[in-house]
Amino acid sequence: MSDADLKQRAARIKLAVFDVDGVLTDGRLYYGAGGEELKVFHVHDGQGLKRLQAAGVTLAIISGRDSAAVTRRMQDLGIQHVFQGDEQKLPIFDRLLKKLGVSADETACVGDDLPDLPLLERAGLAVAVANAQPAIKQAAHHVTTARGGGGAAREVCDLILAARTRP
Repeated sequence: MSDADLKQRAARIKLAVFDVDGVLTDGRLYYGAGGEELKVFHVHDGQGLKRLQAAGVTLAIISGRDSAAVTRRMQDLGIQHVFQGDEQKLPIFDRLLKKLGVSADETACVGDDLPDLPLLERAGLAVAVANAQPAIKQAAHHVTTARGGGGAAREVCDLILAARTRP
């Protein structure tokens, strides 16, 4: 895909949907001694998400796993559309588009593994993180240079913000 086409796709984004495990985290699962699930989020990703929201882009999280850590982090970031615990992501995506009055072409989806594939196939801007599964990379319009949990979300946010501010 040409840089011009990528920028054109990014410039029309009104909604950005992110997976969590493998995108906002490095994909590893950590369990404490008491069985609690721990996740590590990169502060640069959080800053990018905040900047994207401030620019008027609506953010959503669609994660197949349910996690109190995700709920807390998304509250900290002010992300209101958080869907967890269902690997059938496409029906959630379709309901969200309808609720927000946004088309799939105006949506960016960021993923790393097979449950994300249906979203990437529908999105106007499909993004795979650098360490995504091969099928996800193949379906993507863009593959980040950063790995999931290591600044990939920030890279996507910066791409969209740059496209919105430059012709």
